[in-house]
Amino acid sequence: MAPAESNERKWILLLCAVAAIHVFVFSAAFPFFNVVDEEAHFDLAVKSSHGHVPRALEPMCDESRQFYVFYLSQEYVLPARAGHLFPPPMWDWPTNQAAPVLAARMSQWNDPNHESSQPPLYYSLAGLWWLLGKMCGFHGGYLLYWLRFLNLPLIAALVWLGYLAARLLFPANPFLRLAVPALLAFFPQASFYAIDNDVLCPLCFGVAFLLLVRFDQAGTPGIGLGMAAGLALAATFLTKLTNLPLLAVAALFLAAKVWHLARAGKLRAAVPALLALALSAGLPMAGWLVWCRFNYGDWTGTAAKIQFLGWTHKSLSQWWHHPIFTPQGFGLFFTQLVATFWQGGFLWHGQSPALPGVDAIYVMLSVVFVALALAGLRSRSAAATGSQRHALWFGFWSLAAAIAFFGFLSIIYDFHDCVRPSRAQPYFMFGRLMLGGLIPFVILFAYGLDRALSRVKKQWIGRLVLAAMILFMLISECAVDWPVFSSPYNWYHLPP
Repeated sequence: MAPAESNERKWILLLCAVAAIHVFVFSAAFPFFNVVDEEAHFDLAVKSSHGHVPRALEPMCDESRQFYVFYLSQEYVLPARAGHLFPPPMWDWPTNQAAPVLAARMSQWNDPNHESSQPPLYYSLAGLWWLLGKMCGFHGGYLLYWLRFLNLPLIAALVWLGYLAARLLFPANPFLRLAVPALLAFFPQASFYAIDNDVLCPLCFGVAFLLLVRFDQAGTPGIGLGMAAGLALAATFLTKLTNLPLLAVAALFLAAKVWHLARAGKLRAAVPALLALALSAGLPMAGWLVWCRFNYGDWTGTAAKIQFLGWTHKSLSQWWHHPIFTPQGFGLFFTQLVATFWQGGFLWHGQSPALPGVDAIYVMLSVVFVALALAGLRSRSAAATGSQRHALWFGFWSLAAAIAFFGFLSIIYDFHDCVRPSRAQPYFMFGRLMLGGLIPFVILFAYGLDRALSRVKKQWIGRLVLAAMILFMLISECAVDWPVFSSPYNWYHLPP
């Protein structure tokens, strides 16, 4: 290994460690359970640790319910009032007072877990992590936070994967090889601080993205590469169904590769790799679809959840009256989707803690740098190679498909009395649901930033701009999330 490459890898390993510390500090600050269904995801992880996969919208199991009642904080939903103090955490109560209250609340909580039909990959991994925590001697609140701290190795792996993708696409550009993992290490997405299956999506599709780019670059791809790419696509599907638009674009990307192979007369030699990819991706997906059809009555398992939430399908004629077809409506949908893609969608005391000015900056930077990246891809004078163009367009259309998918979901449902989305704001404006496209987005963002700095001759200026951007991300995140650090319900206040 060349000395320069060895030194670069040391910096990336440092970024992986910093990313894990970053996630730890904020994960420990947020109490349980947040308003994005963290209790539902936790319950499925616990059930998975017992080897149980739900066959219906089942209630919480007894183990999950006990943790939920004992460690629940109302700070997410109840407004803060002057002079109003939240009751102390139940772990600070005398045992003779806590025990009857715990038993009474557990008996009252029998609502179905509406996330029961979610694909099983994340919960299988989380269930094994839960068992490992028990083997290590953790219990109570420390075991609960141990499950949330599964995100630490996941984020470290994501940073390393971002580096591998940047090195594959831009082997001669040291700025991009640093910028992509650095932005990932400090990305202020609140979903990384919770128990939910969103956190695994960027890793799974990131692996698929990397392998498909390698598949595209290969003259005649091998069977091993095809099988690995197929398994990564299957993992993406088996993590969260909202990754479907990313998988659809991946299928089109592969179709374009097949067409190029046919034109070059190499299709026959590539058939074994294509067959391996199709089987390794298709069989696990088909298995889960059949499971859902047999147990939930539909191929995706979403019908029962939609019925539980009280949504109904609109008629085709009602679609066109949706406010998303107005400039104001589309602007609200797009800006909120992009803003929550950066910062998440948690509430604190019943309100979004996000700062409007920060949201506006993230939306503006995203639009500007992605537009610059696309302008570079369309420019004949740009230095991008053919494989770089293919990969960047693949990333862009993946993100565009995700946005269109959530726009479509916003249109087809009447949300009735649901809180988010609602009839007043009938939009799927939850950027965390498109986190599968995080690595392609950061690559496009960094490429646009690099083009904006292309006229600057001194390398240190580009690194200074990157450092300033990371500092802004960190300071704004601290400003937004600072109130949660004083919560008496978080990890920092657990009894020894």
